[in-house]
Amino acid sequence: MAEEALPVDVLVMGAGAIGCYIGGSLASEGVRVLFVGRPRVLEPLERHGLRLSDLDDGERYMPPGTLQVAERIPPGVRPGLVLLTVKSGATAQAAAELGAALPARTPVISLQNGVSNASTAAHVAPTLQVLPGMVPYNVAEIGPGAFHRGTTGRLAVQDDAVLRPWLAVFERAGVPVDRHKNMLPVQWGKLLLNLNNPVNALSGLPLRRQLLDRGYRRCLAALMDEALEALSWAHIKPVQLAAVPPRRMPVILRLPNPMFRVIAARMLRIDDKARSSMADDLALGRRTEIDALCGEVVRLARSNGARAPLSAKMVELVEAWPERPHALSAQELLAALGLK
Repeated sequence: MAEEALPVDVLVMGAGAIGCYIGGSLASEGVRVLFVGRPRVLEPLERHGLRLSDLDDGERYMPPGTLQVAERIPPGVRPGLVLLTVKSGATAQAAAELGAALPARTPVISLQNGVSNASTAAHVAPTLQVLPGMVPYNVAEIGPGAFHRGTTGRLAVQDDAVLRPWLAVFERAGVPVDRHKNMLPVQWGKLLLNLNNPVNALSGLPLRRQLLDRGYRRCLAALMDEALEALSWAHIKPVQLAAVPPRRMPVILRLPNPMFRVIAARMLRIDDKARSSMADDLALGRRTEIDALCGEVVRLARSNGARAPLSAKMVELVEAWPERPHALSAQELLAALGLK
């Protein structure tokens, strides 16, 4: 007799920090979630359960034995929705597995960094309905099976009728979703903020401490200026996701610390546990998403016959990290970027 397929409402493809936090939030509200990922993440879930926390002192816990986990997509699974949360470099492989295992037209939301992952997944798995999405907040793995959201925001997704029945479900789970007709300006708005990921990773500091160092902020401001120029040439107007418009952000980042603390109070609403996912990747010797961030700026500039030397240098610095793994001071990073 054939084995009965697992009852699954939502399949999380890539159970890392983001996948576990969003999938776990849904599971805490009774949604049947299947977490597909690597043993490094799944084994702690099976031993310790899943604990979620946030900067507002919220906490949820799902004990061992209540979670559905798998290293591969089990035969016969028919989820109503897939959350694609693998790192950018694994998008093509994950999409191929989804396309081979799931029925045609299964909706897939790409909740990944960068601007190209949804199109990559759609190209590899054309039978699936892949929609771009965006995660605005930082989630850090703070212990075995424990994930902490250290910043605020609402998910964003390409508006489509197939997702509308899910909106109330996500709202109840505490991971509300905003819909957009065009996700590209939203994705670039997030990518501009994500240019801080490599700065934070190379600093070796928690996010808040790094942002309170004007030298590191000057590095980020220069990277943003370069990306904004490339976006202007491409006629892309990034959506405002922070408290100030994108073009004002570099000016504020360069302010002296006393003024920055006052003007950027909302930006600094980050707890001490928050750090970039790229910092975790460097610390654990994993492949980073630098190509999906600074690499995208380089490619956008090149498409208009221009260059993005600062972003190219950040790619070089992050990729060279395994050979010489040490934190760079703000002055060292400024010097590496050729900034006075």
